[in-house]
Order: sequence, then structure tokens, then C-alpha cells
Amino acid sequence: MTSQDPNAAEAVADVTRDIAEVPAVEIITSTAVHLMSAAAVKVGLAEDTPEQSAADLIDLDEARKLITALAGLVTGAATVIGDHHARPLRDGLRSLQLAFREASSIPDQPGQGPGEKFTGPVR
Repeated sequence: MTSQDPNAAEAVADVTRDIAEVPAVEIITSTAVHLMSAAAVKVGLAEDTPEQSAADLIDLDEARKLITALAGLVTGAATVIGDHHARPLRDGLRSLQLAFREASSIPDQPGQGPGEKFTGPVR
């Protein structure tokens, strides 16, 4: 963006106003849902399509990163977003952690799986 482009400056101002109107809990849960969706694909939970098998999209290294980031977000935000919002996020996180364990050919030690430093061992 240059100082000579008033349309770009106006667009940035509009986006800033839009974000300012969104409650923090919505931004946090939206971010968590994006992390969950990406992790689900990387752990192999995507649906097969005629063009591509879900198995072709598995990348457990990437899934580990996404699940760990999700765990940090969910555990860090749980006390401020309230149980009503945190519970489904924790349930989704746990499901991803279990799916990761199932997809992995080399099991992690208890407490060493993705995100478990934030959540504790998942069983």
C-alpha cells in the first residue's frame, strides 16, 4: 500500500472496523475451527473425492504442528471464553489427538503426542 492509494487505505480501514466489531470469543473459536479443519485433513480424516484420496493428503508432521498449536490455543483460552465455548473445542482437539495416534505407525510415549504438553496424556 502506498500513501498515494486512497482506495487501499480505505479498504484497510474497513477491515479494521469489521474486525473491531467481532467479539474475541468468535475470533478465537473461528481460529480453532480452522486449525481443526487443517489438522483433520493432515491426519487423514478428509473425505475421498473422485480426484484425490484422503490418504494422499496425510502429513503427520504437519498434523502434529497444527494439533499442538490448537492445544495451546484451546487450553490458553479456555478460562476466558467459558466452558460453553471451550468444551466442544476440547472435544475436537481430543478427537484429533486420538486420530493422530491411530494414524501414526510409531506411537508417541504418553504425554509426548501432539499437544499433550498442554493437555496432558490423551487416552
